[in-house]
Amino acid sequence: MKQVFIFIYSLLLGSFFNVVGLRVPMGESIVKPRSHCPRCQRTLTAWELIPVVSYVIQGGKCRGCGVRISPLYPFVELSTAILFTISPLVVGWSKELIVGWTLISLLMIIVVSDLRYMVIPDRVLLAFAAILIPERMFVPLSPWWDSLVGAGVGFSLLLLIAVISKGGMGGGDIKLFALLGFVLGWKMVLLSFFLSTLYGTIFGLVGMAFGSVRRGEPMPFAPYIVLGTLTTYFFGQAFIEWYKQFILF
Repeated sequence: MKQVFIFIYSLLLGSFFNVVGLRVPMGESIVKPRSHCPRCQRTLTAWELIPVVSYVIQGGKCRGCGVRISPLYPFVELSTAILFTISPLVVGWSKELIVGWTLISLLMIIVVSDLRYMVIPDRVLLAFAAILIPERMFVPLSPWWDSLVGAGVGFSLLLLIAVISKGGMGGGDIKLFALLGFVLGWKMVLLSFFLSTLYGTIFGLVGMAFGSVRRGEPMPFAPYIVLGTLTTYFFGQAFIEWYKQFILF
């Protein structure tokens, strides 16, 4: 019963994360105006705003003008619900769960903003830094200074890459990894970056093979950061222990 409640509640949160990710980069209010169709500007009714369900019932189209609704909306809603629901099973019912849920919330929002605008908004990062930093201080890593070193490593690594690549990494990525380093610690933030790059390379090559990605054209990196970070947060320690076996032998 508890998991069902979390799933339903986080579906609603996912819908809110869509609003934040779409409006904040444009400097718009997340409260007004009410949700509306971007083409016909018709204000959506409550029945059209039920996460995932409304999209399926309407066939992915606006009831007013028939324009196709982006599948990004239900994807973020469902992904948020799944991640929130499985978190207690992986992290446990502990104080760390609050940190995990906050981290997932940040990652879902930046996926939306980066896929739509290819930007990670400073306002979002600052807002979540104000939440995640106190949370991590209240639920510290061991040793306690791991967060400080992790923030420095995350920031320095991405800054170095940005300088060497002459803009290959954006400022949003640099600030994001500084915050991720504070939450994950220095070992895990390095693993997160490695997995993010690995995921980006794999999906980029697949995209090039199918013609959806063209060589030399920029592509959103946040989705791969999210994949790498979530993999690290949930399974990073097990991954490191597995890797140590090969070093020892």
